Amino acid sequence: MSRAYFESLYASDPDPWKFASSAYEKEKYAKTLAALPRPRYAAGLEVGCSIGVLTRDVARRCDGLLALDVASAPLIEAQRRCADCPNVRFEQMTVPTRWPNGTFDLILLSEVVYYLCARDVARLGAHVAQSLRPQGDVVLVHWTGETDYPLRGDEAAELFIAALGGPTLVLRGDRYPDFRLDVLRRR
Repeated sequence: MSRAYFESLYASDPDPWKFASSAYEKEKYAKTLAALPRPRYAAGLEVGCSIGVLTRDVARRCDGLLALDVASAPLIEAQRRCADCPNVRFEQMTVPTRWPNGTFDLILLSEVVYYLCARDVARLGAHVAQSLRPQGDVVLVHWTGETDYPLRGDEAAELFIAALGGPTLVLRGDRYPDFRLDVLRRR
């Protein structure tokens, strides 16, 4: 989906998905953090950080964290929310058209893959495969209810797992009433 779609959403509501207040988001964030296989990561990447609610918690587990979002308005709020987290850098970037330099031992894709078409999921998988360090972890989280996005949550996750391919191990595939959480590791 286009940058304009997200810019428009944030122009009408600074927290359109209620990341800071919803019980669903709080539960999802707690389960996401509990699913991280390691207590600490050297270099993390969060794609689709929005207003930085999860970013702040993930930053506590990373020596360095790069947080990306397609829209500018949420990045301003994320920077404010994480002002006391010197280990976090923010960049505006449209993934997978652009991809950051560097390698990471944690890549977090929380409720972002289903905004892509199948072809772009394949491109995303290729980028992740190239930048994921050996023994690095990828965490996917997706709403499994109805959406008007290009892909549904289950479809997005399955396409991404297939696109990542290669020597990747699925460490866990948890299902909850409203979302799924998959943790993958590069062998």
